[in-house]
Amino acid sequence: MIKVTRFDRSELYINAELIEFIEGTPDTVITTTTGKKIVAREPVDEVIKRIVTYRRQIYGARPVRGRRST
Repeated sequence: MIKVTRFDRSELYINAELIEFIEGTPDTVITTTTGKKIVAREPVDEVIKRIVTYRRQIYGARPVRGRRST
């Protein structure tokens, strides 16, 4: 779950696994796979950062795979 703030300053926790897409219109609109839309005070970049942090906590940091030197 990630925390976002609505424009009335109330806090809301969203299941990050259900986020389908995020729009900056210029307000941040988060749409879930269930069709629910949430307008958040945080900018899109901040919401994405929170999703990445959440997933790293849940799934662990995975090393970036690159090409091997020969």
